[in-house]
Amino acid sequence: MSSSKLNRRLTRWGSAALALSLVSGCSTSPSTIAARGPAQSDWQAQPNTTPRQEPAPVTAQAQPASVEGSVEKQEAAMDAKADDSAPSKPSPKKLAAPAAGSGVAQAAPVRRAREAVAMKTGDAPAPTLEVEEAPLVEAGAPATPPPPPPALKAPLASGKDLRQPEPETQGNRFTEHVANAFTETAADRFSTFAVDVDTASYAVSRRYLNQGALPPHGAVRVEEFVNYFKYRYTPPEQGAFTVQMEGAPSPFNANRHFLRVGVQGKVISRSQRKPAHLVFLVDTSGSMNQQDKLPLAKEAMKLAVKGLNENDTVALVTYAGSTRDVLPPTPATDLERIFKAIDGLESGGGTAMGSGMELAYKHAVKKASGNVVSRVVVLTDGDANIGPNTGPEAMLNSIQGYVKEGVTLSTIGFGMGNYRDDLMEKLADKGNGNCFYIDSYKEARRVFETQLTGTLEVIAKDVKLQVEFDPKVVRRYRLVGYENRDIADKDFRDDKVDAGEIGAGHSVTAVYEVELTGEKAQLGMVRIRAKAPNGTEAAEQAFPFEQRMLRATLDGASPDFRFALAVAATADVLRGSPSAQGWNLATAQKLAEGATDGNADREEFVKLLTKARGLLGNGAVARDGR
Repeated sequence: MSSSKLNRRLTRWGSAALALSLVSGCSTSPSTIAARGPAQSDWQAQPNTTPRQEPAPVTAQAQPASVEGSVEKQEAAMDAKADDSAPSKPSPKKLAAPAAGSGVAQAAPVRRAREAVAMKTGDAPAPTLEVEEAPLVEAGAPATPPPPPPALKAPLASGKDLRQPEPETQGNRFTEHVANAFTETAADRFSTFAVDVDTASYAVSRRYLNQGALPPHGAVRVEEFVNYFKYRYTPPEQGAFTVQMEGAPSPFNANRHFLRVGVQGKVISRSQRKPAHLVFLVDTSGSMNQQDKLPLAKEAMKLAVKGLNENDTVALVTYAGSTRDVLPPTPATDLERIFKAIDGLESGGGTAMGSGMELAYKHAVKKASGNVVSRVVVLTDGDANIGPNTGPEAMLNSIQGYVKEGVTLSTIGFGMGNYRDDLMEKLADKGNGNCFYIDSYKEARRVFETQLTGTLEVIAKDVKLQVEFDPKVVRRYRLVGYENRDIADKDFRDDKVDAGEIGAGHSVTAVYEVELTGEKAQLGMVRIRAKAPNGTEAAEQAFPFEQRMLRATLDGASPDFRFALAVAATADVLRGSPSAQGWNLATAQKLAEGATDGNADREEFVKLLTKARGLLGNGAVARDGR
């Protein structure tokens, strides 16, 4: 390397180090780090926000293949360009001190904390796509040059150059909801909410626990924990639903009972359901370039296609820096063509999710009718960071007409580090669909072989539940979960108010904690109101919650009841619910262990409960104040 090139490079590095030394928080002495300790990392001290932004559990990620080998080529190209310029010009990129509250000065401690955890656990820190990341500058240490930008991926096969680097992300984001408080029945005897068949929250929390971390409060939604599991509800002999109820004394408080309300939708066999048209909308942005993201999404789509019928069709749309039609509507039996299109997907560029959503819906609506199930299936880490529509409201407003024409939506989340749970959950809610999270190939099989393709046909939309308690029997009550599904009591019979959807074979479970008066009479009435898939007026069914449905002891309750209660209680503790303070997870674990019935999912939950108890019993609880 020529001396002039070396001098220019050292000058750039020295200027960067000098600027960083003037920024508060970018220079930390080793003694300060040692005193602080790993349990008091800077990211743990951040104030709560809504939506909350949380660091990902540490995982070993595969490095992008082309990053390391191209460093010298990029440096040589930069030097060659500089040699052609006479006189040399200063770089237009300059370091500036961050504004107060911007959080820029905290980037180095955050990264340092994550790397420390990675070293401790033996995992490699997750790769980053940041182009200009500030170097760590320790007191007394010699200035080191900033790393060169990572190598840029080749253009996609379509010929569109997507070399725009991925914008910086802000970590995992979750929206925290205030837990339902007790309601005096004499003041308000109605509890009204929309059904929810999502399961993403449980899968996300499972990933945190399996990697030795408690899930953030906002990641835990009780109803999604409870509804992840299957229960033995009898399908209706006629009509769309049947409702089953049961109650028993609380294991946590001698003065309270728990009640379970279970709704089972009618079952439609694979051969009986309507033809389906799936439009896979795949995020191929740079942030998807990890083994647990795009590669896993590819395998998940193949599982879904294998489960389709001969009358079903599949289309494929991708989005990154721009959107692209990869596969037109193709018969699901043409596996070779579909799999070739899936295998050809590569990641790179920013994330223009809003533009991709609109294009996918335009395709889906062409086949939407009363005789065809038309659904958009989004596979992404949820990190929408460029384009005109980056929020759920903006996205859904642009495609609202398509939703009204019967196109449903499934959002499938992948990966950690920049996962937008807040966005994914809202999109599924507004898109008349459901939200899942894939943390493993096993979960991909569960979702795409059973949850998605097995229940493609919606049997009812705008499904609302209302429980009316008798004040003479129930002194007060609280619904455990469903905080973001709350509906005003007066809107129960307002058919213009949107609610949840139920697919064929789906079940919905709700758990109440109640205080009884001791009066031996009917506890109340459970009502369910829903529209036909293509209807505009809802029909209503009512089911009495009779005294005989209360068990004298918890041991006398069904295994399904005891297991659902164990799951709800665990989730309530993990999210820090005030009503769950003082609850013992050892009690919940004992309940769950006695109600697994050899079911693999239930046995896995017991193992997760053991991990949660261990984390709650040591210093790891400091982060969330549990």
